Formats: sequence, structure tokens, C-alpha cells
Amino acid sequence: MSGKPVLHYFNGRGRMECIRWLLAAAGVEFEEKFLERPEDLEKLKKDGNLMFEQVPMVEIDGMMLVQTRAILNYIATKYNLYGKDAKERALIDMYTEGIIDLTEMLLQLVVCPPDQREAKISLTKDRTKNRYLPAFEKVLKSHGQDFLVGNRLTRVDIHLLELLLYIEEFDSSLLAPFPLLKALKSRISSLPNVKKFLQPGSQRKPPLDAKQIEEARKIFKF
Repeated sequence: MSGKPVLHYFNGRGRMECIRWLLAAAGVEFEEKFLERPEDLEKLKKDGNLMFEQVPMVEIDGMMLVQTRAILNYIATKYNLYGKDAKERALIDMYTEGIIDLTEMLLQLVVCPPDQREAKISLTKDRTKNRYLPAFEKVLKSHGQDFLVGNRLTRVDIHLLELLLYIEEFDSSLLAPFPLLKALKSRISSLPNVKKFLQPGSQRKPPLDAKQIEEARKIFKF
């Protein structure tokens, strides 16, 4: 073993991408073992490596962790990205849940049936510009600081940056009315570890294309 975390998932964003982001932001090198066939997933199950028979799974510090939130919580705690006390962690958790909600809406657009796509796009745009982005803009305006919580980098800044980049891919005009969020995006993107992860050739994954979606369908049988 190299001592590096090992990430088990398919070669795409999905539910592993936020874990890749957080490790990269913490300056942690990691390895990836990609699931390429249904048999690869079955082997992990049969070997008893997946507690609930599903991925993402991360081998780290002698553990085989599953469940995305549990993995993120461990990484954030280990690398001091989870606030200084219970109150800060409560805010981080609350903001993170909102980020996850909107990220899920964006992820669902990739796999939704064609006859539902237009309605889901309309709903996602509405929630983005009228519910979620105003909430985070308000937080930044309320304290005038460079980060969302505690005036220092925490996991929620990384999660929000990832979300803002997805929104840009989806419809860049949605960010226009939110100057503080745009400034935060630039600020966090300029941090050395994050800047490195944003460079071509990193382990950051591109948007899913039709071929990757089909591969994922075969592996995960959805």
C-alpha cells in the first residue's frame, strides 16, 4: 500500500467528484481504481468491501469508508476543514446540505428522460437563481468575510466552488446577479491546491458524455 487514499468508483463525476475535490483542496494525493464492468462492482461486494453494497468507497487510514457524507466528514475533520467548534460545524453542515440539494438537481438532468428534461431544466434554473444562490450571497454579505464560515477555508467553500462551476457549465448567466459569489469563486479558485486541481491533466472529471452515461448504466444497472 502506498499510504494514499484509494477511490473506488467509475471514471466520471457522479457522487465521487466532491470527494476528489475535497482531497485535492486539502493537498492530499490519491489513487483511483475505476469500475469498468458490472463484474468489478460485484467483486467489491463479494469481497465484503462495501458495507451497503454501493460505491463511492474510499480506502483511507485502514478503513473502507462508504456513504459520501461520511467520507466527506472524515476528510474534512482529518484535514482541519470542518470549523473550530460545534456552531461552525452546524453552519457548515447546513450550508453543505443546501449545496447537495442543488447539486443533486443538476446531476439528475444528466439522466432524466427526454420528455421530462425541459421541465426539470426550468425548475433547476428557478431554484438556482431564486432560492440557493441568493441564500449564499446573503451569507457572504452578512459578514463581509472572504469565506462562508469562520473567516477561513472550510469544506463548504470547496463544495460551493464545485457547485458554482457546475452552474457555469449549465447556464453561466445564472451567476451574473451574484457579485459576492463570483468573487468567492475567483478567490477559492486561486488557492494553490485548488488551482492545481483546475489545471488540465488533474484527476478532476469532465462533464459526463453519452458514452460515459451508458457505461455507468451498465455498471450500476439504472
